[in-house]
Amino acid sequence: MDYAEFIEERIAGIRAAVGDGLAINALSGGVDSSVVTALGHRALGDRLKTVFVDNALMREDEPRRVARMFADMSIPVEIVDARRAFLDALAGLTDPEAKRNAITHTFYKSVFGELVRKSGAKYLLHGTILTDIEETIAGIKRQHNILAQLGIDPQEEYGYRVLEPLETLRKDGVREVARLLGLPAEITDRIPFPGPALAARIVGEVTEARLATVRAATAIVEEELSDTGVFQYMAVLLEDKATGIRDGQREFGQIIVVRAIDSVDAREATVVELPWRTLHRLSARITEIPGVNRCLYDLTPKPPATIEYV
Repeated sequence: MDYAEFIEERIAGIRAAVGDGLAINALSGGVDSSVVTALGHRALGDRLKTVFVDNALMREDEPRRVARMFADMSIPVEIVDARRAFLDALAGLTDPEAKRNAITHTFYKSVFGELVRKSGAKYLLHGTILTDIEETIAGIKRQHNILAQLGIDPQEEYGYRVLEPLETLRKDGVREVARLLGLPAEITDRIPFPGPALAARIVGEVTEARLATVRAATAIVEEELSDTGVFQYMAVLLEDKATGIRDGQREFGQIIVVRAIDSVDAREATVVELPWRTLHRLSARITEIPGVNRCLYDLTPKPPATIEYV
């Protein structure tokens, strides 16, 4: 594929679709949403409103860090505090589909519905890629950012039309486009991160306390494995608990699973054989997190597993 030609075609397509109107998009800092932001900004300039929705599910200080990074590229990003709305919507839910559905409707209807009404935008630019669409249609996993593929008419349901400029690309292609757009390596080489964010890495109910645990474990895993060149790595908090020993006392503690996989486009993935020294260091650091007394390493490829847990 000629990615330079792809960029020009997508910029022209966004301009043609939006016309003289306004568009809005949500930036997460991942390569998909970042590329859409850059394409939309080139196509529409200040007629594109870019927001970062702080849904309480992100990594430590992610909203402010991403906003600063795009400000350096002269792309303004507004941080929208929607933490309470998402936590309330997820309260008491343990079923993966119910959780993804709650995130979908909170994001698109409650949060974005209000933002769209305030902005006057009739178009939402979204970073859906081909793998998202294929896995949703196949029923492998409900991707929260898919609407039409789920039989939801966004214009009828939420009042705006969704444009998906990256729907024909896989992850490797998106990275090539990002490099041609001049996005920094922190974005172009960033490991994939799920749309439902850390909610996809909590088995069971999503609470503030459980988010704090998996957020701390995520920071450790990303720090330890950032220079490995691995396609994706993560920490997952299980619903089960295990007995352990803390300060000489019996503890019924939480279990963190570490996962590291290699892939080209996320359709298939193989497990990375990390050195024992690295695994021991991960285990030692993760079990220092309050309430965590077990650290496991996931050896399952895709298939039969999916990359994420929820």
